[in-house]
Amino acid sequence: MMGDAGRLTRFMTRSGAVTIAVMAVIVLLGTPVVAAPAAFGPQSGETGPLRAQGWAVPSPDSATPSQATLFRPPGPGPFRLALIAHASTQNALRRAQMRLPDYTGLAAALVGRGYAVLVPQRPGHGLTGGPYLEDQGGCADADYDFAARATAAAIRTALAFMATQPFIRAGGAVVVGHSAGGLGALALAADDPAPIARIIAFAPGRGGHADDRPLDVCAPDRLVGAAAALGRGARVPVTWLVAENDSYFAPALSQRMADAFRAAGGKVDFRVLPPSGEEGHWLAQRDEGEVAAIIAGALAPAPARVPKASR
Repeated sequence: MMGDAGRLTRFMTRSGAVTIAVMAVIVLLGTPVVAAPAAFGPQSGETGPLRAQGWAVPSPDSATPSQATLFRPPGPGPFRLALIAHASTQNALRRAQMRLPDYTGLAAALVGRGYAVLVPQRPGHGLTGGPYLEDQGGCADADYDFAARATAAAIRTALAFMATQPFIRAGGAVVVGHSAGGLGALALAADDPAPIARIIAFAPGRGGHADDRPLDVCAPDRLVGAAAALGRGARVPVTWLVAENDSYFAPALSQRMADAFRAAGGKVDFRVLPPSGEEGHWLAQRDEGEVAAIIAGALAPAPARVPKASR
């Protein structure tokens, strides 16, 4: 330490006290000063009728906050919470180029029903960056169960943080997942149904458009097997939606997955919807008019069963 002190004294004569203060920190601590990460919560003001606002929320990687958009109805709340989990891709370049998830029509439909809607971008994607935590591996040996549960961990982390906000009503959240986000949502079906009341999955799956070929899915039997694994012990009811013209996870494959999920114990209402646009897989990203009625039907309580009159 005496040698370091001597060098500091000589340097002070040449450079002045401000520079010396910085150098003293480096010499004494041996590490550079690193700026603290941005705080979680609002990152911008609200805009538009949906009160769209940029937020940062925790993710399973402590060094990578998820960048998100929050939408809210008018007033102070408390509101029920809905979270929309986005699609993904195994292509690293495409993931890096992904914009913040755009589900404005879906968010508007949910806000119209009284929900505050969070749309977070998970680690390994676009503006959020950081490590890709939900890698399914190769095509032939894809581990869809692992990838789904990693996606679920990100959803669960964001839900837990939002539950601490004063404008969010406790319990009764709805998770809406699309594609890979939908498969991750299915992995939440075995959770306590008090915090999560319902799951809505738009064309859940992974590995679709293998090598960019429509109707070609990586290891489809593994995908069906993963659906079965996610259905074991499931308690949260699932509404499973797929458009008739979905070329990523066609209705026939989606039906096999839903049947496997149900046979393993899951509660699932499987619905094939009319064709949507040129590619039905993007139904969840259509405008509010197309998704509002779908969301209303998915959130409606199941009709009560009337017992047959005894004779």
